[in-house]
Amino acid sequence: MKNKPTLLLHICCAPCSTTAIERLKDTYELTGFFYNPNIHPAEERVAREQEFTRLLTTWQIPAVTGTGDGSEWFTATEGMENEPEGGPRCPVCYRLRLEATAREASARGITHFATTLTISPQKNADTINAIGVEVGQRYGVTYLASNFKKQNGFGRSVELSREHGLYRQDYCGCMYSQRDSLLRENREKPCSAN
Repeated sequence: MKNKPTLLLHICCAPCSTTAIERLKDTYELTGFFYNPNIHPAEERVAREQEFTRLLTTWQIPAVTGTGDGSEWFTATEGMENEPEGGPRCPVCYRLRLEATAREASARGITHFATTLTISPQKNADTINAIGVEVGQRYGVTYLASNFKKQNGFGRSVELSREHGLYRQDYCGCMYSQRDSLLRENREKPCSAN
């Protein structure tokens, strides 16, 4: 039997990884990579990393966690604090994570890499894929362009998350997205009459 090509899958969180893993596992020898310096507060990053580890252990997929305390994300996004989700801050964040993934894949001799970021209805897959291709060329690793939200990918990730009892968050991970999510939530709450 021919060996499958190797692929390092950047995973932003366990729920988003479910559909990607389901679609890739028969074609590639997968390793999961958790590197998300954008996630704040630290307790949230720990919770997402624990779910990542739990899911990959259950599915018997090797798991690697990148290092960093988040300071590199704050440096990269300085001056973009008030940009909306999907604005100019997001591609900077994608690049930071994809570059770390390509570097890790290259160091491990893994031939391909991809990201679960394209599952999100709020994220632009074309932007993510363009960055991935560019970064992959620089590190000599093939980027697998994807749009995991297609063919009901996001809906399937919700299903699989329920099946596995995964913790699902309600914001992308960065403190500015959390702030905006809380503001939206407060605006949508009905006023209580006194």
